[in-house]
Amino acid sequence: MSPSQGLKETRHPYTFVSQEGFKELLMVPSAADKALPILPKVAAALKGALVHADGGVFERGLNGLVQLSAVVGPALNTHLKNLLTSLSKRLMDRKYKDGVTSALQKLEQYGGKESLGIIKSKIPTYCSIYS
Repeated sequence: MSPSQGLKETRHPYTFVSQEGFKELLMVPSAADKALPILPKVAAALKGALVHADGGVFERGLNGLVQLSAVVGPALNTHLKNLLTSLSKRLMDRKYKDGVTSALQKLEQYGGKESLGIIKSKIPTYCSIYS
């Protein structure tokens, strides 16, 4: 792989650089304003990381998803259905269950009331943080 793979990168130091770079880009002033116009592309890139066979790539994608959700909030809801399929599959794996559950709770928290319906439509066993 080349260093242009972003969160899907599997070689050091590119794995570190992609993860830290993603996090830092979301921390700049007015990050939400800058992320919203490119949200479909960012969501597609995150989906690529979330469906990757490498567990480390999946975990970086999951962390990135939560970080993005914290910045753009409910704007991510339109992309959630596409992202939740891979989370649903990893939820069955004991190794990832706690991390995925925590991520789902944060997606619900940052996405507002609408996000719960979207999450439940893809993961019926999910229990709301508000119930």
